[in-house]
Amino acid sequence: MRLKLVTATSLLALCLVTTAQGVEINQDGANAVKDNLTKLLPKDLAKSGLLTVNPAGTRYEIIYDLAKLLAKADPATFAINGLTPFSMFATPLDSGLWNIEGDNKLNVSGHFKGPDQKPTDFSYSIASLVYTGVFDPAISYLRSGTFTAKDIKVASKSDTEEVHASFAGMDQKLTSTDSAGGNGRIDFAGSGSMSTFVEQVSGLQMPPVEIRADSIDFDAKVNGLPAKQIREIVLFILDHLEEKELSPENSDKIKGMLKQAFPILASFSETIGVNNLTISSQVGNGGVKAFGYNLAIDGPSDAMRFGFGIDAQDISLDSPAMPASYSPFVPTNFDLQLAIPNLDFATFGDALMAMDFNAKPPEQSGDEMAKKLFRDGRLTVEFPKVSAKSDVYDVDMTGKIEGRVDTQKDYSMEATILARDLDKTIAAVQELAKTDPDLNQVSFGIMMVKGFAKTDADGRSRWDISISRDGSVAINGQQIKGPDGPDQDQDQELEPDQQEPDQGQDAVPAPPQQP
Repeated sequence: MRLKLVTATSLLALCLVTTAQGVEINQDGANAVKDNLTKLLPKDLAKSGLLTVNPAGTRYEIIYDLAKLLAKADPATFAINGLTPFSMFATPLDSGLWNIEGDNKLNVSGHFKGPDQKPTDFSYSIASLVYTGVFDPAISYLRSGTFTAKDIKVASKSDTEEVHASFAGMDQKLTSTDSAGGNGRIDFAGSGSMSTFVEQVSGLQMPPVEIRADSIDFDAKVNGLPAKQIREIVLFILDHLEEKELSPENSDKIKGMLKQAFPILASFSETIGVNNLTISSQVGNGGVKAFGYNLAIDGPSDAMRFGFGIDAQDISLDSPAMPASYSPFVPTNFDLQLAIPNLDFATFGDALMAMDFNAKPPEQSGDEMAKKLFRDGRLTVEFPKVSAKSDVYDVDMTGKIEGRVDTQKDYSMEATILARDLDKTIAAVQELAKTDPDLNQVSFGIMMVKGFAKTDADGRSRWDISISRDGSVAINGQQIKGPDGPDQDQDQELEPDQQEPDQGQDAVPAPPQQP
C-alpha cells in the first residue's frame, strides 16, 4: 500500500522537466507541462482528454480524468462507477524543483471478469488523501514528501469468496540527501505507519476469518541510488519498446547507461513491524503481540551481503484442533535470521554488459550468470540466529551451509545448537508419550542426543556440529560418521530392501557421559 501511494503520486508528476527559474505561470507554460506529461502516453490517450493542465495563480493545476482510460473497455468485462477527476498542483521554485500538493478522495465501485470469466464486484474508497512534496525534474521523482490517507476501505465479492479490508489511516514520510562522495547519487529514506487494520475473508470452501492489527509500522532506506541514470534508462526503454531488435548503436548505448548506473545501490534496508496481530475463526484463534520482518543488502559491489529475517513475540494459539497436551510445545517466541554473503554484483554486471541483448540466451546462460554472481558458483548461506522458545523448550542455533549452485551434493555445514533445560523437554515428551506411544522414540532420540552434549557455563547444553564435504559428521569434535565411500551415491539410489549392508561405515559410538 505505501509503495503504491508514493509511486502513484510520483508518476503524476513525471516529466515536469521545464526549468522553473523565471517561469511565468500562463497558458503557454501549462501547455508545455501538458506536452511533457503526455509524451510518454499512446497517441490515442494523449488526445483523449485524460490530462488537462491549467494556470492557477502562482501554480499549475493538473487534472486527471482516469475515466478516459476506460473508454474502450467492454462494460460486460470491466466497469467502474464513481471515478471522478482528481487534481494536483505544481508550483515552480527558483531552484528548478517543483512543489507538489494535492487533496483528493476516492469512492468507486464496479465489476470485472477474470481469466476464468467469473464475475467479481469490488469497491475501493479513501475518505481523504493529502500529500505534499518536492519534485526533482532531473530524476523524475520526489526529493521529499508527506502523505496522509484516512478511512481506507477495500471490498470484493465473487460467487466463491468475499473480502473486506480497511485501515483507519496511513501516514508516510519521504526524505532524501545527496550521497557522500559527490557522485550524483542519492540516499532515500521513508517511514510510516498504518493504523487499525481489519480484514474479513469468507468463502464457500472456508469458514469466516478475521485478521486484525493495531498498527503496521515500516521503515526503508536506500543509499547510493543512481536516480538520474535510472530515469534515463527508463526513458530509453520506453522510446524503443516497440522495436523487435536494437541496433548495434542503441545496444551499445543502453549498455553504457547500465554501466554508469552500476552498482544500482550501495545499500538497502527495510523493516516492517505488526503490533497486536490477531486471527479469529470458527476453528480457533491465534495472535502475536509483535511480528517483525527485515531485509538488508549492503557491502561493496564485489562482496555484497543479502540478509533476511522474521521474528514473532508472545505467540498465542487457542484451537479445538490443538489437543491441550500439545499446547506447551507451541512456540511462544520465534526468530529466524539468514544471510547470503559475498554476492559479486561487480563481476555479474561486467558479464551482463558483455551480453548481446538481441541474441537468444543460450540454455546454460542462467547457470553461467549465477556463477558470476556467486563466485565460481560457490554459495554460502549463514544463519546468524535461529531460536524458538516455549513452556517446555528453549533452543538457539547459529551456523552456515556452504555448497554450489550447480549441485546439491558438494556441501558442508557448521552449526552450534544450544538448549536450555533439556531435562524439562525430555520430561514433557515422556509425559505426552503416555497418550501417544509413538513419541517414545522421540524421547529416546533426545536422550541420545543429550549424551553428545557439552555443558556451557550458563548451564545450557551445546552441540558443535560439523558436516564435511566428504560426508563425515562430527559433534563436539567426536566423529560419529566417516567419509562417504566411492559407491555411496549408487547405494543411495537403490531401494532400501536392495541395498547391501555397509561394511565400512563407522559405527555410532555410545553416548558419552555428560560432564
